[in-house]
Amino acid sequence: MAASSELQLDQLPSDPLLHVLSYLSFRDLVHCSYVSRRLSDLSKHNPLWKRHCCKHWLLTDAERLQRGLSWYSLFKLYFADLGRYIRYYAELKNAWEQLKSFLQQRCPRMIVSLKDGATEEELDDIEAQIGCKLPDDYRCSYRIHNGQKLVIPGLMGSMSLSNHYRSEVLLDVETAAGGFQHRKGMRRSLPLTFCFHTGLSQYVALEDAEGRRQGESFYPCPDQTAQDPSAIDMFITGSSFLDWFSSYVNNVVTGEFPIIKEQIFRYSHEKGCVATTGDISVSVSTSFLPELSSIHPPHFFFTYRIRIEMSRTASPDAACQLDSRYWRITTSDGNVEEVAGPGVVGEFPVMTPGKVHEYASCTTFSTPSEFMEGHYTFHRLANKEEVFQVAIPRFHMVCPPYREPESPSKASTSHTDPYSDDEDDGDSRGRFGALRGINMSSLDSSRCPKFT
Repeated sequence: MAASSELQLDQLPSDPLLHVLSYLSFRDLVHCSYVSRRLSDLSKHNPLWKRHCCKHWLLTDAERLQRGLSWYSLFKLYFADLGRYIRYYAELKNAWEQLKSFLQQRCPRMIVSLKDGATEEELDDIEAQIGCKLPDDYRCSYRIHNGQKLVIPGLMGSMSLSNHYRSEVLLDVETAAGGFQHRKGMRRSLPLTFCFHTGLSQYVALEDAEGRRQGESFYPCPDQTAQDPSAIDMFITGSSFLDWFSSYVNNVVTGEFPIIKEQIFRYSHEKGCVATTGDISVSVSTSFLPELSSIHPPHFFFTYRIRIEMSRTASPDAACQLDSRYWRITTSDGNVEEVAGPGVVGEFPVMTPGKVHEYASCTTFSTPSEFMEGHYTFHRLANKEEVFQVAIPRFHMVCPPYREPESPSKASTSHTDPYSDDEDDGDSRGRFGALRGINMSSLDSSRCPKFT
């Protein structure tokens, strides 16, 4: 019989083997290194690890040269320090870099307030102090930046009305640990943010407890109809720290949240929410204020910002003045209300080519979702008899999803979608509510590859 012509692995040329290895994950590359001496040598081939260093640690050629290490050694170095966070690191690091680049251009004083990252030992000490594990995505972000100094403006957004101001600081982990909650209604909750003016904080749930799900971020909202002071409803702001932080950063760097006087204002502009009548365009953005809202009783507070702009190419004869406003308000239960009145927030702006007029107003509703639309009435400055209407686009006011706490008689209940509207241009429906802010008083080792 003919001798066996079976091809041995060690007889294969290196190039096709390296090509195959280039498709493997970093874990599979490490596992291959245990198969044979040949694969052990090939799996450490430097170009193979460049892709993984760029993908997981966002490293560049310049950083590698500065370190004076091979890509393989550089990957090992970062994995030894940050390996437990490899699922989250690239996305969070990228979010932080995008945010800092944006702030450097638009809000430079915020950059100075950011703290250097915490060490692994410091985070372990915090866990021992509060007796609870921190989520890995939270830990990962705090390895990059340990929150910010307690300064104004806060990194996590501001809001300003005539007699109300809010600016949320991203707390460093040591300060956050001081506000860790043990009390009934807020057990196992760690504050993420804090506002000096309102006492408002967003929290992250470190464990499933009292209707909260582990990792969720939320604004607490006391049930004012309950006799038990520990009855705390909650407005949900994120399903995890990663979701909460990355979505916020995306809204900032894409321009969804406007920058006003070097502060991030958390107004959201509904896509397509612009109406143009002749030479005048009207656009609207809205924001929900949890610190002035409640679920029980139903009291949902919104503010909206309107931008009126006359085209630069308009004729000088097109100059006009706003006389009045008209709103048609539709609530989520189908009720319709019509509201009309002179001017806007006590003003009668004059519009000339290229001019922009912006104003903010606010309102409350007893339902969590409504929309409103309407028009302004103008007259021409050159001819007061020439009166015309300018459309205001339909815009929705939507409170975030909310949940009631668990009780002995029922499981927690959720509300996941509303859509709302109304205004406070002096109309009877718009009003400020009472402030209700809350004052602040592991890696699976079997899946962890071992580098040789």
